Amino acid sequence: MGQGEASSRGTAMEGDCLSCIKYLMFIFNFFIFLGGAFLLGVGIWVLVDPTGFREIVAANPLLFTGVYVILAMGGMLFLLGFLGCCGAIRENKCLLLFFFLLILIIFLAELAAAILAFIFREHLTRNYFTKELKTYYQGSNSSDVFTATWNTIMTSFECCGVNGAEDFDQYSLFRRLNPSTVVPEACCRRNLLTNKEECLKDNMPIRNKGCYSAVVDYFETYIYMAGALAIVVLTIELFAMVFAMCLFRGIQ
Repeated sequence: MGQGEASSRGTAMEGDCLSCIKYLMFIFNFFIFLGGAFLLGVGIWVLVDPTGFREIVAANPLLFTGVYVILAMGGMLFLLGFLGCCGAIRENKCLLLFFFLLILIIFLAELAAAILAFIFREHLTRNYFTKELKTYYQGSNSSDVFTATWNTIMTSFECCGVNGAEDFDQYSLFRRLNPSTVVPEACCRRNLLTNKEECLKDNMPIRNKGCYSAVVDYFETYIYMAGALAIVVLTIELFAMVFAMCLFRGIQ
C-alpha cells in the first residue's frame, strides 16, 4: 500500500514537473515569436526607411547582406516560435524534435554571424568610410550610385563628408574632378544659402558636422537596443532547446 502511494505520488510529481516544463517552454517560445517579429520589423524598416539609412545600406555590401540576414533570421524565429508553442501545448514529439533541430541550427548561425561581424568590423570604421569617400565620390551632379548615395546621406542628415568638409581636400577624387569647388553642393546649409557659387567656394557657412558622427548619434540608441535584444534572444533560444529536450523525453 505504501509503495503504491509512493508510486502514485511520484507519478503525480512527474506529471506536475512535465506540465511546468510545458508551460515554461510555451512562454519561452512566445518570446522567441516576439523576437522574430521584432527582427522582421527592423529589417523591413531599414529597407523602406525614408531618412536615408536605406542608401547607407545599399552602399555597403556588408550592411546590405546583414539586412537580409536579419530578415531571414526574423522569419525563421517567427515560424519556430509558433511551432514551439504548438509542440509544447499539443505535446507532439515530432514537432518538438523538429523545433529543437531547427533552433539549434539558427543558434549556431547567429553565433557565426556575430563572429563574422566582429571579424569584418574594420569595414564600418571612420577611416574605411573616409578612404572610400575620397576615392570614389565625384560630385553633386554625378549619376554614379556611390556618389548619389552620399549626396542623399549628406542632405538627409545635414552633414558634410565623413569627418567634415576637410574630407574634400586636394587629394580627393572630388577636388580633382572639380578643382574650382571646395565642397559639394550637398554640404551647403539650405537655410543660409543665398548664393550657391559662394558656398561651393567656401565663402559661405557650410555644414561642419561629419556624417559618421551624425549617423552614429542618430542610430546609437537603436544599436544598443538591437545588441541587448540579440543577447536576450540567444539566451531564450538556449533555454527553449533545454526545455524542448526535457519535454520530448518526458512525453510517453
